[in-house]
Amino acid sequence: MNEKVLILDGHPEETSFCHALAQAAEKGALQKGAEVRLIQISKLNFNLNLEGAYKSPHPLEPDLQAVFEDLQWCDRLLIIHPLWWGSAPSKLKGLFDRTLRPGEAFHYEDGKPLPVGHFKGKTAQALITSDTPGWYLRLIYKRGWHVILKKQILEFCGFKVRNIKNIGPMRSSTESQREKYLLLAERAGQTI
Repeated sequence: MNEKVLILDGHPEETSFCHALAQAAEKGALQKGAEVRLIQISKLNFNLNLEGAYKSPHPLEPDLQAVFEDLQWCDRLLIIHPLWWGSAPSKLKGLFDRTLRPGEAFHYEDGKPLPVGHFKGKTAQALITSDTPGWYLRLIYKRGWHVILKKQILEFCGFKVRNIKNIGPMRSSTESQREKYLLLAERAGQTI
């Protein structure tokens, strides 16, 4: 059976370098014979604001319902997005807030402090572009967003996180460096 790979391009601009990375990852996954679905967050239409928290019902818009169904479908999730203000772009964060709902992405059991994730058996990885040098992200910022994405979002919902890789600094990158980043994304797509 072919591996089912979901690639989530989390950049809100349709023609970003993140999209080029997502296309390279898609190419790599297809080369390995995987079934691939590519979601561009820039094309999704939904209210990213979780008004009333999870205390009131928030029916998913068709685009978010499709994302949730794709998360259920996939064996492996690859998220590609930029690091903005030490985190994900608001539209991607809104997608997490709205789509990964209690009772559907995870649930709590009485007497247990940690949730049971509903995506057990699935793996995840991320490629995150930034202008911040990797050493600075690691030593000064302690990879804050990497930890949140891994521990408080993906693993919280049951995904086993293979790796989260920083790509950059983008602002000063040369054409040859960007070609290397595209090859890295292609290899990430090939990882089975």
